[in-house]
Amino acid sequence: MNQGSNDIRLLLVVGIAAMLMLFISLLLIFIFTQRKKLQYQNELQAMQNAQKNQLIEAAVRSEEIERHRIAEELHDEVGAILGASSLHFNSVRIEEPDESNQSLYQKGKDLLDEGINKIRGLSHSLHSSILQEFGLNEAISHFCSKISHESIIEISVTLDNSYPTQVGQNDISIYRIVQEFIHNITKHAKATKIFVRSIYLNKTLMITITHNGKGLTQPHFEELRFKKDGLGLKNIQNRIILLKADLKFSHHAGGYAIDISVPIN
Repeated sequence: MNQGSNDIRLLLVVGIAAMLMLFISLLLIFIFTQRKKLQYQNELQAMQNAQKNQLIEAAVRSEEIERHRIAEELHDEVGAILGASSLHFNSVRIEEPDESNQSLYQKGKDLLDEGINKIRGLSHSLHSSILQEFGLNEAISHFCSKISHESIIEISVTLDNSYPTQVGQNDISIYRIVQEFIHNITKHAKATKIFVRSIYLNKTLMITITHNGKGLTQPHFEELRFKKDGLGLKNIQNRIILLKADLKFSHHAGGYAIDISVPIN
């Protein structure tokens, strides 16, 4: 009788052990499968992110190439035509004492000269020649000085001279971001004062743009950047992704602030 009980107990122990082994095996298989699945998802996400970054980089480079093409055409084609027109205007002599005729002539010449200056300025702005020749800080300072006008809008610039300008794709993207933000502020914010400052610390370039007009908060930006008509903000976002940078909007007592933090390799 005892022998039979011992056999039953042994069978129970073996059965329980077998069930435990089966349960542990199933658990290990499940964990292994989940890890494989998670690894596959991570690899797939990494591939998707890489493809997305490649598409963004291609779009940004394409935009920059198009800017250069347009700048060259404006300078070589339109600029040459307007320059020749100006020479023809200068060669005309109005000798009749007709004040109205002379006034119209002078007005036409003034408008033509203004058009030539605007085309030249637009060409330089698109081509970012100052950036190529003198670096990021000088390009930002020059752009702000062109926009600034004491009676309309005042732009103050304080930039960290220790930043090692590289005049590569990164500097071009940073310049375009600052350019786009200042353009948006002057166009939409109705600001009278803009402050642009930069700090280069621990291989990170931190640029802050503050103004006293109407601005964006972070939630507002997150909402607008997905809208179809927010092309400027989408361009900025593409460049931020390409730079692996951080972009933050905030509202303080003195106005609105835009903080851009760019890691520099």
